[in-house]
Amino acid sequence: MPKDAFDQWWEWAEKPPESKLTIPAAIHEPIMRLTPDERRDRDKVNDAVRQWREN
Repeated sequence: MPKDAFDQWWEWAEKPPESKLTIPAAIHEPIMRLTPDERRDRDKVNDAVRQWREN
């Protein structure tokens, strides 16, 4: 099963400093507009990314 935006975000956010893991701007930008608490909510994160991609 593919990872949703929430899983991709947290994998990137918690990566070790030496990791070269990246995420697309279409995931990073909308999530960075959320509050830190909202970033912990799977539905809010996935909705924000979906809305970003639709616009």
